[in-house]
Amino acid sequence: MNISSYLPLQPLSTNAQATKIQPTIMQSYFSTFLAEQMERLQMESNLKTQQRGLFLDPTLNEIKHKTSTVLPAIENRNKPTTVDNSEIQISIDRAAQKYQLDPKLIYAVIKHESNFNPKAVSPAGAAGLMQLMPATAKMLNVNNVFDPTENIEGGAKYLRQMLDRYNGNVQLALAAYNAGPGNVDKYGGIPPFKETESYVPRVFNTYLTL
Repeated sequence: MNISSYLPLQPLSTNAQATKIQPTIMQSYFSTFLAEQMERLQMESNLKTQQRGLFLDPTLNEIKHKTSTVLPAIENRNKPTTVDNSEIQISIDRAAQKYQLDPKLIYAVIKHESNFNPKAVSPAGAAGLMQLMPATAKMLNVNNVFDPTENIEGGAKYLRQMLDRYNGNVQLALAAYNAGPGNVDKYGGIPPFKETESYVPRVFNTYLTL
């Protein structure tokens, strides 16, 4: 912008005239300059708003749609399903009596393994209420890991085996249930695995407070 275009053409005759006119000239210049800048910024702001409306909003809506669809599926993955809880309770009581276990221990394991979701499957492949691994399920003669009664029967039987192996020590039995008896034997106690070190006290405390 050429500032001379805003200056008057007539010469100033005295210093007094210059003193009076100079502020008016500068005020006019800056007022015009600021007006032009504000108009330019407003135009840029309007353009950006239009671009957001045309391009960003559909993307955000798509993301929101995907999030609203996926998140509930993740949150509900290990929540109880519509399976009759009385059926689960009956299966727990029967398995506890059969294998001489405290039913509260079975309940605590199910609570932390699957949160009573008989269809739960872990990334490692453990499945069902008591999260039996395929090899373990086969060893325990569990044909359908997603059947609550079969799964609880197999899990309770495995807990009984681990308790017998570690002379009734519940914490070691839980460690073996989570990490395998081989690792408990190898380390002479609860294996130094972050998951197992977290799992054992959580399940044990639930068992004690039921």
